[in-house]
Amino acid sequence: MQTQSTTQTTSANLADLGGRVLLAAIFLISGLGKISGYSGTQGYMEAMGVPGMLLPLVILLEVGGALAIIAGYRTRLAAAALAGFSLASGVLFHGGADQMQQIMLLKNVAIAGGFLLLVARGAGAWSLDARRERLTAPGSAASARI
Repeated sequence: MQTQSTTQTTSANLADLGGRVLLAAIFLISGLGKISGYSGTQGYMEAMGVPGMLLPLVILLEVGGALAIIAGYRTRLAAAALAGFSLASGVLFHGGADQMQQIMLLKNVAIAGGFLLLVARGAGAWSLDARRERLTAPGSAASARI
């Protein structure tokens, strides 16, 4: 039988994982979409004054960063990179004066805020980061072998 504390811990861990998946989903889907629509994306970037040769780095950041966030691997670093990317891409691509562009910019700002929470808090217990910390903690079997 689970105690209330165990239930709350499980709920918090589930919320951490769910939050990571939901934050990362937009970048994973967007990055994969850029692969299939490479030339169109490259043309759009260039039309907005961004060198198209940066597209492979954008794809790597979006897909790799999203997978790292989902797995909870080097979460603080990946979240910081994606927060910066969200703000930069928001300003570069959604800086227009019309209402839809302003909403898209605010979406990017909100996503950056979510990533900054991950920078501050970390990935939570259900992550590769937490597993690494448990394995390297003083007194753990793994750290005794080092």
